[in-house]
Amino acid sequence: MAENETWDAIVIGSGLGGLTCAAYLCALGKKTLVLEAHYVAGGNCQAFRRNLRGSEYEFDVGVHYIGECGPDGMITRMLNGLGLAERIVFRPLDPDGYSTLYFPDLTFRVPASWERYRARLLDTFPGEQEALGKVVDTLRQIAHDGSRFQRGEVEIGDLATEAPLFLQWGLRPVTELFAEHGLSQQASAVLLGEQGDYAVRPSKTPTALAAGLTDHYMRGAYYPEGGGQAMAARLVEAIRAYGGEVRTRAPVAKVRLENGRVVGVTLGKTGQEIAAPLVVSNADLKRTVQELVGEEHFAPETAERVRAFRMSLPLFAVYAGLDIDLAALGHPNTNHWLWGTTDIEGIYDRIEGGELPDDNLAYITVTSLRDPESSHIAPAGHTNLQVMTLVPHDYAIWNVEKGPAAGGRYHRDPEYRRRKQALTDRLLETAAGLIPELRDHLHWREAATPVTQERFTHSTGGTSYGIEYATDQMGPARIGYATEIPGLFLCGASTPAGHGIGNVMFSGLRAAETAAGVKIRENVLAGEVLGDRALLPPLHDDWDAWRESH
Repeated sequence: MAENETWDAIVIGSGLGGLTCAAYLCALGKKTLVLEAHYVAGGNCQAFRRNLRGSEYEFDVGVHYIGECGPDGMITRMLNGLGLAERIVFRPLDPDGYSTLYFPDLTFRVPASWERYRARLLDTFPGEQEALGKVVDTLRQIAHDGSRFQRGEVEIGDLATEAPLFLQWGLRPVTELFAEHGLSQQASAVLLGEQGDYAVRPSKTPTALAAGLTDHYMRGAYYPEGGGQAMAARLVEAIRAYGGEVRTRAPVAKVRLENGRVVGVTLGKTGQEIAAPLVVSNADLKRTVQELVGEEHFAPETAERVRAFRMSLPLFAVYAGLDIDLAALGHPNTNHWLWGTTDIEGIYDRIEGGELPDDNLAYITVTSLRDPESSHIAPAGHTNLQVMTLVPHDYAIWNVEKGPAAGGRYHRDPEYRRRKQALTDRLLETAAGLIPELRDHLHWREAATPVTQERFTHSTGGTSYGIEYATDQMGPARIGYATEIPGLFLCGASTPAGHGIGNVMFSGLRAAETAAGVKIRENVLAGEVLGDRALLPPLHDDWDAWRESH
């Protein structure tokens, strides 16, 4: 490492937004350095490994299922633009029920097709067919228009003529659309059955968000072979092949400014200064403004706006290994969403009021069913699964006064461990109601609280989703990809693109084109390849995504 380094661009943070941004900057000819505080790149796309008497498990932190991975999908096209589309294999979940929703007195399997989805809803609710049909058709059209807007095919000024339904309903709460058509609470709950993917109470959920999430999976739900870490590792591979570098264990302490513009960064451990005229932050938005740059460098209204942003609710995750093969027992390759009530708004009332969830919400994913041939996910004859739920913001829930990003210590605190264990036991017992084998075959278990999330990603409040994607915090209400500080750009979950794998990758593409001053979005999404595949290293059978990400 040189004492006085100069790069064309620096990206802070190695989440998929940052890695995508860096890869595209490199493909555009800009020598780009990615700086990551953790020992492995990937952000919420990373995995971690555990060894138990020679048995290895690899658990995904944030990738459980994604859409837009078919031949014409947005994720496929963004990877293709870097020459990576053929290097990541996406395995489909059950197309007739990629997610299964469990409510009192009702189970609903969500198929990966707008036509089948609509037909199944009408069969399930025969007394609401006319209203449901209109709502589903509206959601589908809004999703289509939102996609065109995202790709740049429709400008804001043309929405009234090009996308009138999007203009009428897209930014309004989805509950208003449901009320307009008189939907029952049960039918509304089914339409929102996967809304844990964005963690916004229904009355604050933009219709465009609800529509976009459903549409994301309507051409198939997938899991990347090798897990989320494989996506991160291939992007790292492209960055290095195209002249850039990814450096782990390299926390950034400060973004350096001179005469009001960016000139580089200062590292936290060594104090080394690295020069670059462009810096893109994939770090937490609040920490970027308040700590890495400093509020004093922004306009007062910008600083106040960032302070006022609400963060999304965080997650509590249980990682479990079973000494039995659920695939061999015929378990379906589906997501399991367990709702103890159809009153989803009421669930948010309790969680945002500081209560831990009872049996009201649990999400179960069985990774071994998604990627059965992986040599790392679980030992032969074993099963890797996760159980998650939303939890309150307040760290006092865990007996923690301040988060680890502020120097707080928590891991050895007996009360923290007791509370963590209690919720772990409760979630595993809830999951055992659906997977009875869990009770007698639990081989490994571990849990992560929001405090854990903050420790490894420095996200404010320990959320995985950035600022809450609510009606008052979406789109133009967010800070854009270019900031008011010359040379400083943003990507990631808190930008206008929002959270989720496809959206944060899109934010990276948008940040790259904005920072480079070259419009590439439309061409990339139309199929253009900017990366030179000939520079990529040869494929080999013993490639290890986790090791390649160090």
